[in-house]
Amino acid sequence: MGRELHGTVLRATAGFFEVDTDEGVLTCKLRGRLKKVKKKTDLCVIGDRVRLTLVDDEQQGLQGVIEEVEPRRTVFSRRHPGRGGRFKEDVLVANLDQLIVVFAFRDPPFHPRMLDRFLVIAEQNGIDALVVMNKLDQVDDTQRDQALVYEGLGYPVHLVSATSGAGLGALRERLGGRISAFVGPSGAGKSSLLNALDPELALRVGETSESHGKGRHTTRVATLHPVHVDGAAGYVADTPGIRELGTWDLPESELDRCFPEMRPHLGRCGFRNCVHVHEPDCAVKAAVEAGAIRAERYDSYVRMLADEER
Repeated sequence: MGRELHGTVLRATAGFFEVDTDEGVLTCKLRGRLKKVKKKTDLCVIGDRVRLTLVDDEQQGLQGVIEEVEPRRTVFSRRHPGRGGRFKEDVLVANLDQLIVVFAFRDPPFHPRMLDRFLVIAEQNGIDALVVMNKLDQVDDTQRDQALVYEGLGYPVHLVSATSGAGLGALRERLGGRISAFVGPSGAGKSSLLNALDPELALRVGETSESHGKGRHTTRVATLHPVHVDGAAGYVADTPGIRELGTWDLPESELDRCFPEMRPHLGRCGFRNCVHVHEPDCAVKAAVEAGAIRAERYDSYVRMLADEER
């Protein structure tokens, strides 16, 4: 048996995995026995830590075989339609430290409800989240104020321009030593931001970007890119655009805890199993009426509870 190494999966496509190790990036495949294990989730995705055995198979272009996928600390998932109207888990990135949610000021327009869904999934999985508003040259005062509301909820908000470089210094500092995922609607400028944050990423990101234009997905394959910030190594994920986003495996009784501003009021309702919609003597609804919880955020909560996508 060949020598063993540990590494981080950078890219997964067509059954091949590019793994970052102490000896460079190696092309690997999963050991056959791993494929036979029945799982309700993806076997191996970007961000996974793996144990591999070195091989030399020039015919298949293989340099290693993945023997084990280590337990995941965190996951970022979305719901994927399955057979019979059922949903399956689609893990986009494993072992995330932070979720960087990117929106634009005008093109495409900022959608707070979509942002709320990303933040709920981050809260559900114990992942730090921050909000980035790109295209500062198109700044709209109303949308800026809407975004800055999230600072009061504990989410850092960065107003930036991938074109001019405004605001990128503070954002760049957050990348060192962390695994970060860049997510958001198509056209918000995620790939452009990655290039502006680290020019060395330009070629690598370009390899996964095959189409351009408003409303189209520019990133075809989810990829984890190594990045170095002041000597601190980290990774950033450039993920395919997400048109529909739903929470995965989140009981309705836990949804309220994914809204930080609701937490101080939980347990104070007149009914033990209050879902804060139709019940009387509800502490959350009282907080909404008093202005302690913003009506727009409460509306997002109600819509998610009803499983409405918009």
